[in-house]
Amino acid sequence: MKKIYVGMSADLIHPGHLNIINVAKSLGEVTVGLLTDRAIASYKRLPFLSYEQRKIIVENLKGVDNVIAQETLDYVPNLKKLKPDYVVHGDDWKTGVQKEVRQRVIDALNEWGGKLIEPEYTPGISSTQLNQGLKEIGTTPEIRMKRLRRLLEAKDIVRIMEAHSGLTGLIVEHTKVKQEGKNKEFDGIWISSLTDSTVKGKPDIEFVDLTSRLNTIHQILEVTTKPLIVDGDTGGIVEHFPYIVKTLERLGVSAIIIEDKIGLKKNSLFGTDVEQNQDSIENFCKKISAGKKSQVTNDFMIIARIESLILGKGMEDAINRAKEYIKAGADAIMIHSKEKEPDEILEFCKRYKTFEQKVPLVAVPTTYHKITEKELSDNGVNIVIYANHLLRSAYPAMVKTAESILLNERATESEEYCMPIKDILNLIPGGN
Repeated sequence: MKKIYVGMSADLIHPGHLNIINVAKSLGEVTVGLLTDRAIASYKRLPFLSYEQRKIIVENLKGVDNVIAQETLDYVPNLKKLKPDYVVHGDDWKTGVQKEVRQRVIDALNEWGGKLIEPEYTPGISSTQLNQGLKEIGTTPEIRMKRLRRLLEAKDIVRIMEAHSGLTGLIVEHTKVKQEGKNKEFDGIWISSLTDSTVKGKPDIEFVDLTSRLNTIHQILEVTTKPLIVDGDTGGIVEHFPYIVKTLERLGVSAIIIEDKIGLKKNSLFGTDVEQNQDSIENFCKKISAGKKSQVTNDFMIIARIESLILGKGMEDAINRAKEYIKAGADAIMIHSKEKEPDEILEFCKRYKTFEQKVPLVAVPTTYHKITEKELSDNGVNIVIYANHLLRSAYPAMVKTAESILLNERATESEEYCMPIKDILNLIPGGN
Protein backbone atom coordinates (compact mmCIF):
# COMPACT_ATOMS: atom_id res chain seq x y z
CA MET A 1 0.00 0.00 0.00
CA LYS A 2 1.23 3.49 -0.86
CA LYS A 3 2.36 5.72 2.02
CA ILE A 4 0.70 9.15 2.23
CA TYR A 5 1.81 12.05 4.41
CA VAL A 6 -0.44 14.95 5.43
CA GLY A 7 0.86 17.83 7.54
CA MET A 8 -1.77 19.54 9.70
CA SER A 9 -2.23 22.01 12.53
CA ALA A 10 -5.82 20.80 13.03
CA ASP A 11 -6.68 23.44 15.63
CA LEU A 12 -10.09 24.12 14.12
CA ILE A 13 -11.25 21.12 12.10
CA HIS A 14 -13.41 22.11 9.12
CA PRO A 15 -14.59 20.54 5.80
CA GLY A 16 -11.34 21.57 4.12
CA HIS A 17 -9.37 19.27 6.42
CA LEU A 18 -11.78 16.39 5.80
CA ASN A 19 -11.47 16.85 2.04
CA ILE A 20 -7.66 16.63 2.26
CA ILE A 21 -7.89 13.44 4.32
CA ASN A 22 -10.40 11.89 1.87
CA VAL A 23 -8.09 12.63 -1.06
CA ALA A 24 -5.13 11.21 0.86
CA LYS A 25 -7.03 8.05 1.85
CA SER A 26 -7.96 7.36 -1.76
CA LEU A 27 -4.23 7.06 -2.47
CA GLY A 28 -3.13 4.76 0.38
CA GLU A 29 -2.27 4.61 4.09
CA VAL A 30 -2.51 8.06 5.68
CA THR A 31 -0.05 9.37 8.25
CA VAL A 32 -0.85 12.82 9.62
CA GLY A 33 2.14 14.86 10.75
CA LEU A 34 0.50 16.94 13.47
CA LEU A 35 2.34 20.20 14.04
CA THR A 36 3.35 20.74 17.66
CA ASP A 37 2.54 23.93 19.55
CA ARG A 38 6.14 25.07 19.01
CA ALA A 39 5.96 24.46 15.26
CA ILE A 40 2.73 26.44 14.92
CA ALA A 41 3.87 29.26 17.21
CA SER A 42 6.96 29.73 15.03
CA TYR A 43 4.85 31.43 12.34
CA LYS A 44 1.48 32.34 13.86
CA ARG A 45 -0.52 32.39 17.09
CA LEU A 46 -0.47 29.54 19.60
CA PRO A 47 -3.30 27.10 18.75
CA PHE A 48 -6.42 27.15 20.90
CA LEU A 49 -6.10 23.42 21.62
CA SER A 50 -2.98 21.76 22.99
CA TYR A 51 -1.06 19.19 20.95
CA GLU A 52 -2.48 16.35 23.05
CA GLN A 53 -6.06 17.55 22.52
CA ARG A 54 -5.55 17.96 18.78
CA LYS A 55 -3.93 14.52 18.54
CA ILE A 56 -6.96 12.84 20.11
CA ILE A 57 -9.25 14.55 17.58
CA VAL A 58 -7.14 13.69 14.51
CA GLU A 59 -6.64 10.07 15.61
CA ASN A 60 -10.40 9.66 15.57
CA LEU A 61 -10.99 11.15 12.10
CA LYS A 62 -12.15 8.64 9.51
CA GLY A 63 -9.36 7.91 7.03
CA VAL A 64 -6.43 8.64 9.36
CA ASP A 65 -4.23 5.59 10.01
CA ASN A 66 -1.36 7.11 11.99
CA VAL A 67 -0.57 10.39 13.78
CA ILE A 68 3.00 11.51 14.47
CA ALA A 69 4.42 14.80 15.74
CA GLN A 70 5.81 17.30 13.25
CA GLU A 71 8.21 19.28 15.41
CA THR A 72 8.89 22.09 12.91
CA LEU A 73 7.08 23.97 10.16
CA ASP A 74 9.55 22.22 7.83
CA TYR A 75 8.21 18.85 6.63
CA VAL A 76 11.59 17.50 5.55
CA PRO A 77 12.74 15.79 8.79
CA ASN A 78 9.57 13.65 8.90
CA LEU A 79 9.57 13.05 5.15
CA LYS A 80 13.12 11.67 5.21
CA LYS A 81 12.16 9.26 8.00
CA LEU A 82 8.97 8.00 6.29
CA LYS A 83 9.83 8.46 2.60
CA PRO A 84 6.14 8.68 1.60
CA ASP A 85 4.94 8.10 -1.95
CA TYR A 86 2.69 11.15 -1.76
CA VAL A 87 2.34 14.31 0.28
CA VAL A 88 -1.16 15.80 0.15
CA HIS A 89 -1.71 19.50 0.93
CA GLY A 90 -4.24 22.10 -0.18
CA ASP A 91 -3.14 24.44 -2.96
CA ASP A 92 -3.25 27.48 -0.62
CA TRP A 93 0.45 27.34 0.33
CA LYS A 94 1.95 28.50 -2.94
CA THR A 95 2.42 32.01 -1.54
CA GLY A 96 3.20 33.46 1.87
CA VAL A 97 5.21 31.98 4.72
CA GLN A 98 4.73 28.38 3.51
CA LYS A 99 5.92 28.95 -0.06
CA GLU A 100 9.47 28.00 0.88
CA VAL A 101 8.21 25.06 2.95
CA ARG A 102 6.34 23.77 -0.13
CA GLN A 103 9.46 23.93 -2.28
CA ARG A 104 11.46 21.97 0.30
CA VAL A 105 8.74 19.29 0.26
CA ILE A 106 8.99 19.03 -3.54
CA ASP A 107 12.81 18.82 -3.40
CA ALA A 108 12.70 16.11 -0.71
CA LEU A 109 10.11 14.02 -2.58
CA ASN A 110 12.22 14.17 -5.74
CA GLU A 111 14.98 12.28 -3.91
CA TRP A 112 12.93 9.07 -3.89
CA GLY A 113 10.41 9.70 -6.66
CA GLY A 114 7.58 10.89 -4.41
CA LYS A 115 4.87 13.26 -5.59
CA LEU A 116 3.04 16.29 -4.17
CA ILE A 117 -0.76 16.23 -4.58
CA GLU A 118 -2.52 19.59 -4.12
CA PRO A 119 -6.34 19.46 -4.04
CA GLU A 120 -8.11 22.77 -4.61
CA TYR A 121 -8.63 24.79 -1.43
CA THR A 122 -12.19 24.26 -0.20
CA PRO A 123 -14.20 27.43 -0.98
CA GLY A 124 -16.24 29.16 1.72
CA ILE A 125 -13.81 28.27 4.51
CA SER A 126 -11.95 31.06 6.29
CA SER A 127 -9.69 30.15 9.19
CA THR A 128 -9.44 33.86 9.97
CA GLN A 129 -13.21 34.11 10.37
CA LEU A 130 -13.30 30.93 12.48
CA ASN A 131 -10.59 32.31 14.74
CA GLN A 132 -12.42 35.63 15.03
CA GLY A 133 -15.63 33.81 15.90
CA LEU A 134 -13.90 31.96 18.71
CA LYS A 135 -12.44 35.18 20.06
CA GLU A 136 -15.88 36.76 20.09
CA ILE A 137 -17.23 33.80 22.05
CA GLY A 138 -14.41 34.29 24.54
CA THR A 139 -12.60 31.78 26.69
CA THR A 140 -12.87 30.09 30.08
CA PRO A 141 -10.75 30.86 33.16
CA GLU A 142 -9.17 27.40 33.02
CA ILE A 143 -8.16 27.61 29.34
CA ARG A 144 -6.80 31.14 29.73
CA MET A 145 -4.79 30.33 32.85
CA LYS A 146 -3.08 27.30 31.25
CA ARG A 147 -2.05 29.32 28.21
CA LEU A 148 1.00 31.02 29.73
CA ARG A 149 2.68 27.73 30.60
CA ARG A 150 1.86 26.45 27.09
CA LEU A 151 3.44 29.55 25.58
CA LEU A 152 6.60 29.06 27.65
CA GLU A 153 6.89 25.52 26.28
CA ALA A 154 6.17 26.55 22.69
CA LYS A 155 8.12 29.78 22.22
CA ASP A 156 11.70 30.91 22.75
CA ILE A 157 10.42 34.18 24.21
CA VAL A 158 6.90 35.16 25.28
CA ARG A 159 5.97 38.77 24.42
CA ILE A 160 3.74 40.58 26.96
CA MET A 161 2.24 44.09 26.61
CA GLU A 162 0.74 46.34 29.27
CA ALA A 163 -2.99 47.13 29.36
CA HIS A 164 -4.87 49.29 31.85
CA SER A 165 -8.46 49.21 30.54
CA GLY A 166 -10.82 47.21 28.38
CA LEU A 167 -9.85 49.32 25.37
CA THR A 168 -6.11 48.81 25.81
CA GLY A 169 -6.81 45.13 26.43
CA LEU A 170 -8.46 45.01 23.00
CA ILE A 171 -5.39 46.65 21.46
CA VAL A 172 -3.13 43.96 22.91
CA GLU A 173 -5.60 41.24 21.92
CA HIS A 174 -5.95 42.24 18.27
CA THR A 175 -2.83 44.12 17.18
CA LYS A 176 -0.72 42.11 14.76
CA VAL A 177 1.76 42.75 11.99
CA LYS A 178 3.03 40.59 9.16
CA GLN A 179 6.79 40.44 8.71
CA GLU A 180 8.60 38.16 6.28
CA GLY A 181 5.39 36.21 5.80
CA LYS A 182 4.90 35.53 9.51
CA ASN A 183 2.20 36.96 11.75
CA LYS A 184 3.54 38.64 14.90
CA GLU A 185 1.38 39.57 17.87
CA PHE A 186 1.52 39.91 21.63
CA ASP A 187 1.21 36.67 23.56
CA GLY A 188 -0.34 38.08 26.71
CA ILE A 189 -1.27 41.06 28.85
CA TRP A 190 0.50 42.74 31.77
CA ILE A 191 -1.68 44.57 34.28
CA SER A 192 0.69 47.06 35.85
CA SER A 193 0.11 48.72 39.19
CA LEU A 194 1.90 51.82 37.84
CA THR A 195 -0.41 52.30 34.85
CA ASP A 196 -3.52 51.17 36.73
CA SER A 197 -2.78 53.73 39.46
CA THR A 198 -1.82 56.47 37.00
CA VAL A 199 -4.96 56.12 34.88
CA LYS A 200 -6.95 56.54 38.11
CA GLY A 201 -4.95 59.67 38.97
CA LYS A 202 -3.32 58.00 41.99
CA PRO A 203 0.36 57.62 42.95
CA ASP A 204 2.03 54.24 42.48
CA ILE A 205 2.41 53.54 46.21
CA GLU A 206 0.10 50.50 46.54
CA PHE A 207 -2.69 52.95 47.40
CA VAL A 208 -5.14 51.53 44.83
CA ASP A 209 -6.63 48.60 46.73
CA LEU A 210 -7.28 45.05 45.51
CA THR A 211 -10.98 45.70 44.89
CA SER A 212 -10.17 48.56 42.53
CA ARG A 213 -7.43 46.53 40.85
CA LEU A 214 -9.91 43.70 40.34
CA ASN A 215 -12.30 46.07 38.56
CA THR A 216 -9.60 46.75 35.98
CA ILE A 217 -8.79 43.05 35.70
CA HIS A 218 -12.47 42.22 35.12
CA GLN A 219 -12.73 44.87 32.37
CA ILE A 220 -9.80 43.30 30.55
CA LEU A 221 -10.91 39.71 31.13
CA GLU A 222 -14.31 40.45 29.61
CA VAL A 223 -12.97 41.52 26.22
CA THR A 224 -9.82 39.41 25.77
CA THR A 225 -8.72 35.78 25.56
CA LYS A 226 -4.96 36.06 26.05
CA PRO A 227 -3.24 35.17 29.35
CA LEU A 228 -2.92 37.85 32.04
CA ILE A 229 0.05 38.51 34.30
CA VAL A 230 -0.80 40.78 37.23
CA ASP A 231 1.59 43.15 38.96
CA GLY A 232 1.05 42.28 42.62
CA ASP A 233 3.44 44.92 44.04
CA THR A 234 4.82 43.42 47.28
CA GLY A 235 1.98 40.92 47.64
CA GLY A 236 1.08 42.41 51.03
CA ILE A 237 1.84 40.65 54.28
CA VAL A 238 2.43 36.91 54.26
CA GLU A 239 -0.95 36.12 55.79
CA HIS A 240 -2.86 38.09 53.12
CA PHE A 241 -1.01 36.84 50.04
CA PRO A 242 -2.75 33.42 49.79
CA TYR A 243 -6.13 35.15 49.46
CA ILE A 244 -4.83 37.27 46.57
CA VAL A 245 -3.55 34.12 44.87
CA LYS A 246 -6.86 32.31 45.30
CA THR A 247 -8.81 35.27 43.92
CA LEU A 248 -6.65 35.68 40.81
CA GLU A 249 -6.50 31.94 40.17
CA ARG A 250 -10.29 31.69 40.34
CA LEU A 251 -10.60 34.44 37.71
CA GLY A 252 -8.26 32.66 35.30
CA VAL A 253 -5.26 34.99 35.68
CA SER A 254 -2.10 33.09 34.67
CA ALA A 255 0.46 34.65 37.02
CA ILE A 256 1.23 37.25 39.64
CA ILE A 257 4.59 38.99 40.01
CA ILE A 258 5.54 40.11 43.51
CA GLU A 259 8.61 42.18 44.40
CA ASP A 260 10.84 41.56 47.40
CA LYS A 261 10.32 44.91 49.14
CA ILE A 262 8.58 45.96 52.35
CA GLY A 263 7.17 49.17 53.73
CA LEU A 264 5.62 51.97 51.70
CA LYS A 265 5.89 50.93 48.08
CA LYS A 266 7.72 53.33 45.76
CA ASN A 267 8.19 52.65 42.06
CA SER A 268 11.40 50.71 41.48
CA LEU A 269 12.61 53.04 38.75
CA PHE A 270 13.25 55.71 41.42
CA GLY A 271 16.02 53.40 42.65
CA THR A 272 17.94 54.77 45.60
CA ASP A 273 16.69 58.33 45.00
CA VAL A 274 13.86 57.52 47.43
CA GLU A 275 13.80 55.34 50.51
CA GLN A 276 12.99 51.73 49.59
CA ASN A 277 13.55 48.68 51.78
CA GLN A 278 14.15 45.14 50.62
CA ASP A 279 12.46 42.25 52.38
CA SER A 280 14.57 39.58 54.05
CA ILE A 281 15.12 36.43 52.04
CA GLU A 282 13.50 34.36 54.80
CA ASN A 283 10.30 36.42 54.91
CA PHE A 284 9.91 36.65 51.14
CA CYS A 285 10.42 32.90 50.81
CA LYS A 286 7.64 32.41 53.37
CA LYS A 287 5.38 34.57 51.22
CA ILE A 288 6.15 32.56 48.08
CA SER A 289 5.59 29.26 49.90
CA ALA A 290 2.31 30.46 51.42
CA GLY A 291 1.06 31.48 47.99
CA LYS A 292 2.03 28.17 46.38
CA LYS A 293 0.34 26.15 49.14
CA SER A 294 -2.90 28.09 48.63
CA GLN A 295 -3.20 27.26 44.91
CA VAL A 296 -5.91 24.90 43.71
CA THR A 297 -4.25 24.16 40.35
CA ASN A 298 -0.70 23.68 39.12
CA ASP A 299 -1.30 26.16 36.30
CA PHE A 300 -1.14 29.45 38.21
CA MET A 301 2.35 30.95 38.47
CA ILE A 302 3.96 33.01 41.22
CA ILE A 303 6.86 35.02 39.82
CA ALA A 304 9.44 36.43 42.24
CA ARG A 305 10.78 39.87 41.32
CA ILE A 306 14.28 40.64 42.58
CA GLU A 307 15.05 44.28 43.44
CA SER A 308 18.69 43.87 44.45
CA LEU A 309 20.13 45.62 41.38
CA ILE A 310 17.61 48.45 41.71
CA LEU A 311 18.51 49.05 45.36
CA GLY A 312 22.28 48.84 44.94
CA LYS A 313 22.61 45.55 46.82
CA GLY A 314 24.80 44.03 44.12
CA MET A 315 24.90 41.01 41.83
CA GLU A 316 25.78 38.45 44.50
CA ASP A 317 22.68 39.37 46.50
CA ALA A 318 20.51 39.06 43.38
CA ILE A 319 21.98 35.64 42.53
CA ASN A 320 21.60 34.37 46.08
CA ARG A 321 17.98 35.54 46.26
CA ALA A 322 17.15 33.89 42.93
CA LYS A 323 18.41 30.54 44.21
CA GLU A 324 16.48 30.81 47.46
CA TYR A 325 13.26 31.97 45.80
CA ILE A 326 13.37 29.02 43.42
CA LYS A 327 13.82 26.66 46.38
CA ALA A 328 10.79 28.30 48.03
CA GLY A 329 8.67 27.42 44.99
CA ALA A 330 8.79 30.45 42.69
CA ASP A 331 7.59 29.48 39.21
CA ALA A 332 9.73 32.13 37.51
CA ILE A 333 12.24 34.83 38.38
CA MET A 334 12.02 38.46 37.26
CA ILE A 335 15.27 40.39 37.44
CA HIS A 336 14.81 44.17 37.43
CA SER A 337 17.14 47.01 36.50
CA LYS A 338 16.82 50.78 36.03
CA GLU A 339 20.06 51.16 34.09
CA LYS A 340 19.97 52.50 30.52
CA GLU A 341 22.27 49.74 29.31
CA PRO A 342 21.48 46.02 29.75
CA ASP A 343 24.93 45.07 31.06
CA GLU A 344 23.90 44.04 34.58
CA ILE A 345 20.87 42.16 33.27
CA LEU A 346 23.09 40.24 30.84
CA GLU A 347 25.56 39.51 33.64
CA PHE A 348 22.72 38.14 35.77
CA CYS A 349 21.55 36.00 32.83
CA LYS A 350 25.08 34.61 32.38
CA ARG A 351 25.26 33.65 36.06
CA TYR A 352 21.70 32.31 36.01
CA LYS A 353 22.54 29.85 33.23
CA THR A 354 24.90 28.04 35.62
CA PHE A 355 22.13 27.30 38.15
CA GLU A 356 21.41 23.61 38.72
CA GLN A 357 17.74 24.42 39.37
CA LYS A 358 16.21 26.98 37.00
CA VAL A 359 12.76 28.36 36.25
CA PRO A 360 11.71 30.74 33.44
CA LEU A 361 13.40 34.15 33.51
CA VAL A 362 11.51 37.44 33.05
CA ALA A 363 12.90 40.81 31.93
CA VAL A 364 11.27 44.25 31.74
CA PRO A 365 13.37 46.45 29.41
CA THR A 366 11.77 49.79 30.26
CA THR A 367 15.03 51.73 30.68
CA TYR A 368 17.42 49.47 28.75
CA HIS A 369 15.03 49.53 25.79
CA LYS A 370 17.62 49.21 22.98
CA ILE A 371 18.01 45.49 23.61
CA THR A 372 16.11 43.24 21.20
CA GLU A 373 13.91 40.27 21.99
CA LYS A 374 16.40 38.00 20.21
CA GLU A 375 19.25 39.26 22.38
CA LEU A 376 17.18 38.64 25.50
CA SER A 377 16.20 35.17 24.29
CA ASP A 378 19.77 34.29 23.36
CA ASN A 379 20.77 35.15 26.92
CA GLY A 380 18.12 32.92 28.47
CA VAL A 381 15.19 35.29 29.02
CA ASN A 382 11.85 33.53 28.51
CA ILE A 383 9.34 36.38 29.03
CA VAL A 384 9.70 40.03 28.02
CA ILE A 385 7.22 42.55 29.43
CA TYR A 386 6.59 45.95 27.84
CA ALA A 387 5.32 47.31 31.11
CA ASN A 388 3.87 50.79 30.51
CA HIS A 389 4.13 51.70 26.84
CA LEU A 390 0.47 52.05 25.88
CA LEU A 391 -0.23 54.57 28.63
CA ARG A 392 3.05 56.43 28.06
CA SER A 393 2.26 56.80 24.35
CA ALA A 394 -1.40 57.80 24.90
CA TYR A 395 -0.73 60.60 27.38
CA PRO A 396 1.42 62.83 25.09
CA ALA A 397 -1.13 62.46 22.28
CA MET A 398 -4.01 63.51 24.54
CA VAL A 399 -2.07 66.49 25.90
CA LYS A 400 -1.24 67.61 22.36
CA THR A 401 -4.93 67.45 21.40
CA ALA A 402 -5.96 69.44 24.49
CA GLU A 403 -3.31 72.10 23.84
CA SER A 404 -4.36 72.40 20.20
CA ILE A 405 -7.97 73.13 21.16
CA LEU A 406 -6.87 75.75 23.70
CA LEU A 407 -4.53 77.47 21.25
CA ASN A 408 -6.93 77.53 18.30
CA GLU A 409 -10.21 77.90 20.19
CA ARG A 410 -11.72 75.22 17.97
CA ALA A 411 -11.23 71.51 17.28
CA THR A 412 -10.27 71.57 13.57
CA GLU A 413 -6.50 71.55 14.13
CA SER A 414 -6.75 68.72 16.64
CA GLU A 415 -8.43 66.40 14.13
CA GLU A 416 -5.05 65.26 12.81
CA TYR A 417 -4.38 63.64 16.18
CA CYS A 418 -7.80 61.97 16.37
CA MET A 419 -9.33 58.91 14.77
CA PRO A 420 -12.54 59.58 12.76
CA ILE A 421 -15.67 59.66 14.92
CA LYS A 422 -17.28 56.96 12.77
CA ASP A 423 -14.34 54.65 13.47
CA ILE A 424 -14.63 55.08 17.21
CA LEU A 425 -18.40 54.48 17.05
CA ASN A 426 -17.72 51.18 15.31
CA LEU A 427 -14.61 50.30 17.29
CA ILE A 428 -16.40 48.12 19.82
CA PRO A 429 -18.69 45.38 18.40
CA GLY A 430 -22.36 45.96 19.22
CA GLY A 431 -22.07 49.75 19.39
CA ASN A 432 -24.13 50.19 16.23
